Amino acid sequence: MLQLLIRYVLAPFARMVYRPEVHGTEHVPLTGPVILAANHRAAVDTFVIPVVAPRPVSFLGKAEYFTGRSPKARFVAAFLRGLNYVPVERGNAAAGLAALESARKVLNAGGAFGIYPEGTRSLDGRVHRGHTGVGALALTTGAKVVPVALTGTEKMLPIGKKIPRLAKVCVRFGEPLDFSRYAGMENSPAIRRAVTDEIMYAILELSELEYVDRYHKRPGEAA
Repeated sequence: MLQLLIRYVLAPFARMVYRPEVHGTEHVPLTGPVILAANHRAAVDTFVIPVVAPRPVSFLGKAEYFTGRSPKARFVAAFLRGLNYVPVERGNAAAGLAALESARKVLNAGGAFGIYPEGTRSLDGRVHRGHTGVGALALTTGAKVVPVALTGTEKMLPIGKKIPRLAKVCVRFGEPLDFSRYAGMENSPAIRRAVTDEIMYAILELSELEYVDRYHKRPGEAA
């Protein structure tokens, strides 16, 4: 019931209020496993993509968001489940493997899974080198990858703010990328890197932003 409320009431209301500019939704397959790989500008990105996508999209959410006992915490957990969030532990190598396994379950069930290959929000407005988890997912599941370019969401929800502002937001969905030519080569680090780089280049072309061929530092990491 909550999923229906979000999809058919909240999502249209959000589109009416914020009026995002959306291009290329016809490129998103309406059935079957698909990975939506996007650049990452703001915390609100994970809400924007499901609101404008033509089908439900699952994202990973921190497990602690789903474990609170207070009425507020339970409401947040129910809301995130309504948005198809998948709870997962984070913070170490084992958690990273668990995250990939959770994503594989979504895709193997024929769902759509959203991922940010850069691994963190871009604080300088540029597109950074992608981590190869997205390549591993595409290769092991056979899912097609739809590149997604987001612009303006950093103005919609600047760092430190909790309430989205009215701002010009643009979401572009690119043509699906098919990596079936690499079938059986998913264990090759070089192939995972090649697939990831192709995905990042497609995101870059859609976004028309500057590219930096290095990983983006997470907040708090040493330079």
